[in-house]
Amino acid sequence: MEQKNKLTFAKLAERFSYGCGDFGCNIIYTAMSAFLMFYYSDYAGVNTLAVGTIMLVSRVFDGVSDIIMGIIVDRTKSRFGKARPWLLRMCIPFAISGILLFSVPAGMSETAKLVYVFVTYNLTSTVIYTAINVPYSSLNALMTQDPYERSVLSIFRNVLATCGTLLINLVTLPLVRAFGDNASAWTKAFVVLGFLAVAAFLINFAGTKERVKPASAGEGEAQNVPVKEGILALFQNKYWIMMTGVLALFFLYYAINGGTTVYYAKEVLGDADLVGTINGIYNAIQIIGMFLIAKLVKKYGKRNVFSIGLILAAVGMLILEFGGGSMPVIVVTSLIRGIGNACGGATMWAMVSDTIDYGEWKTGYRTEGLVNSACSFGYKIGNGVGSALLGLILEIGGYVGTASVQTASAVAAIRVCFVWIPIGVFAACFLILRFYHLDDEFEGIIADLQKRAGGSK
Repeated sequence: MEQKNKLTFAKLAERFSYGCGDFGCNIIYTAMSAFLMFYYSDYAGVNTLAVGTIMLVSRVFDGVSDIIMGIIVDRTKSRFGKARPWLLRMCIPFAISGILLFSVPAGMSETAKLVYVFVTYNLTSTVIYTAINVPYSSLNALMTQDPYERSVLSIFRNVLATCGTLLINLVTLPLVRAFGDNASAWTKAFVVLGFLAVAAFLINFAGTKERVKPASAGEGEAQNVPVKEGILALFQNKYWIMMTGVLALFFLYYAINGGTTVYYAKEVLGDADLVGTINGIYNAIQIIGMFLIAKLVKKYGKRNVFSIGLILAAVGMLILEFGGGSMPVIVVTSLIRGIGNACGGATMWAMVSDTIDYGEWKTGYRTEGLVNSACSFGYKIGNGVGSALLGLILEIGGYVGTASVQTASAVAAIRVCFVWIPIGVFAACFLILRFYHLDDEFEGIIADLQKRAGGSK
């Protein structure tokens, strides 16, 4: 019994340590999605349309850096594995880059500020976030091939990611106010939050272990896949293509909805601090929901649980739009949306890991880094398009950050970004998932890969 308890504790500790990686990622990622545009428009005095354009154009550079980092991960050989060394190497640069994002010099001209935004945004997103997030995203598939354990790891990842999101949404504005509620206060706030991100990644590195080897490789060997063949193999993997499309759409939703929340709270509800209430309920129910969803995933499969979540999230948005916008409606819809998003959070990353095994089975190439880097490129494109749309729609609506009262068209633009674009994204994701059948095929694929591995020894 004592031995069993030790094993159970060790497994829980590893799952928690794995989740800490996305907690660390989300400290900066959520800040970029939820507050960066607000900081630029209302504190740094930078044009939102110009910023949105920079964010979109930066995704071109992101595509190159993601693929490069994926190749680097696949070719990394160290006593720590393929992915874990990068968590240790990049955690401090990651925190510093987050601080620089929220440090636009006040005395600069408009053009100089845009140059600063371009450089620091690309340093953070294109270089450093890529160098830590691609290895982290690859780690799930390197830790285990058990589909249920992958789902549980995905749940812990998203629970801790949601905790990071909840933390940022709850403490960012109070921290900014505590440091003086001016442009420099944002810099000081992210110095504090940067230390927390470093600690999270150190736990992630120390508490996890890579165990999975390619079926074609012998004991202790790594599989060196030529870059051209690896990329061609991606496009023979229909399930990877589907999941990349779903992630791109989902992160477009995250960017445009998350980036609009503070505007919605400020201009529609009349109090910017309500962003903490809205996101607090939304994120808290996600955390609770993801622990309960594990059994549903085991019974009904990842795709079906994800699809149910999309329906719930869309219903929550419709109730919000037509329910009058009162606080009780906000609370109810945040609960419904939180449950819906928990379904996606508990499944999407495990589904990406499953596509790695499908790709190895179909093509003979196992490329955790390349698969996750290409997915990363997809969802960064979605995030960039979402950020650009947010800036464009706010500009078309006539939003002015320094105005005491916004026009009706500006408020309407905020509602479109917060409600209607997300509903369209949910519908598109639901349609794509109708063609995803890997849950039913996965057991046979793993059995075949194990036979190949036995034959290669």
